[in-house]
Amino acid sequence: MSNSKQYLIDDLSQANSWRLFKIMAEFVDAFEKLNELGEAVSIFGSARVTEDDPVYKLTFDIAKKLTESGYSVITGGGPGLMEAGNKGAFEGDGNSVGLHIHLPFEQKSNDFINLRCEFRYFFVRKVMFIKYAKAYVVMPGGLGTLDELSEALVLTQTKRIKPFPIILVGSEFWSGLLEWFKDQLLTNGYIKEKDFDMFCVVDTAEEVLEAISKA
Repeated sequence: MSNSKQYLIDDLSQANSWRLFKIMAEFVDAFEKLNELGEAVSIFGSARVTEDDPVYKLTFDIAKKLTESGYSVITGGGPGLMEAGNKGAFEGDGNSVGLHIHLPFEQKSNDFINLRCEFRYFFVRKVMFIKYAKAYVVMPGGLGTLDELSEALVLTQTKRIKPFPIILVGSEFWSGLLEWFKDQLLTNGYIKEKDFDMFCVVDTAEEVLEAISKA
């Protein structure tokens, strides 16, 4: 093996070792900040929703009622519905947690966070959403929201985590996806009928609180 190839292998090995330390540091930092959080609810939703959208107000109301009921609220810490969730928790005098991910676009942190964790790695951040959540509240959103929802459903279905409420808010928004679940996934045997018990669909803040309290 030539010296140049050996140097390249050594450089890659060193880079991977440093990356491992960075990942470990993110875990340690987040654990230290969140371990005393208490019961919390993770809220997901689109970063692209504006303040005048009814879904923004609904997310705000849900978060405010959650904090008034003693829960901390965890979001991705960004704009849109994440901001609405943090703002509702903030104005409800509760713990407003932002798990902020560094992205090249769209993910500026909002101003309503009193406990912030910074992440470069999505998978570390996902662990925190799951680990500290008593429930998932999934508002309308795009690919990131669907990713978080799928993660929770897979971990619940495979029993890698204990079942907890996964609450989809907005029956009209989610109806098309749920019909596809039935028409394609269930019909073709890719999921079972009982898998639909892993989540519920609601439309109001009061129904969110009710679904959590029942669990």
